[in-house]
Amino acid sequence: MALLALDGVSKSYATSRGPCCVLRGIDLRVNEGEFVAVVGPSGSGKSTLISLVAGLLAPDAGTILLDGKPVTGPGPERGVVFQNYSLLPWMTALENVELAVTATAPDRSAAERRARAEAWLRLVNLRDAMQKRPAELSGGMRQRVAVARGLAMNPRVLLLDEPFSALDALTRGTLQSELARILAEERKTVVMITNDVEEAILLADRVYPLTPGPAATFGPAVRVDIARPRSRRRLNLDREYQRARKLLIDFLVGGEVARDPARLVAVAR
Repeated sequence: MALLALDGVSKSYATSRGPCCVLRGIDLRVNEGEFVAVVGPSGSGKSTLISLVAGLLAPDAGTILLDGKPVTGPGPERGVVFQNYSLLPWMTALENVELAVTATAPDRSAAERRARAEAWLRLVNLRDAMQKRPAELSGGMRQRVAVARGLAMNPRVLLLDEPFSALDALTRGTLQSELARILAEERKTVVMITNDVEEAILLADRVYPLTPGPAATFGPAVRVDIARPRSRRRLNLDREYQRARKLLIDFLVGGEVARDPARLVAVAR
């Protein structure tokens, strides 16, 4: 049985012109220890999908099951990392991560909670920034804190909502490599949404493309059969990477160009 299962999930929002269907008929299976990416253009409902799995929104139709139980609201078994960091500005990096540890392991002693938070920050290479507040950190460092906080909850599923999209290219590449290393060590189950096809192929075991919204739904899943660890520098020369990228780009560009030819470059970047 899949750890996470979505069956026929649909979601609409009320607008001045009436209901607008954002997602329609979403089916998804994610197995324990698997990394699944969902890729699609802006406005295709990616963040709505993550919010549904996180329990922040309720579907209008369909079911979402985690370990065979319905998802009816937020819970510590699902850790979320957003693209805007969402750190408490008056707390240090260590205190932000420790807050997540306390919420999920309240029975541990203060010393144990502190040690666990420190361990996660060391894992994301922030040993020397633990006592700094978010305003004293770069964007990449803040996102490292956010990743550490999400992992510190020890969730069954880690949900990544375009976690690197606000970063410059160099920092983004570094954090992608860091995340791949950490997840390989921790064997976490991950669902990530992104608008970056290369990022999806670099990190995921399977990639699902979304059709353009409204009423977006999944296209055929693309399995990424590339041995780990994966090197960004060697990826472009890999035939499996080229195959996966072509399938995803052809699907995404085909849908976008049919609606708006000017968006071809943005989708294919």
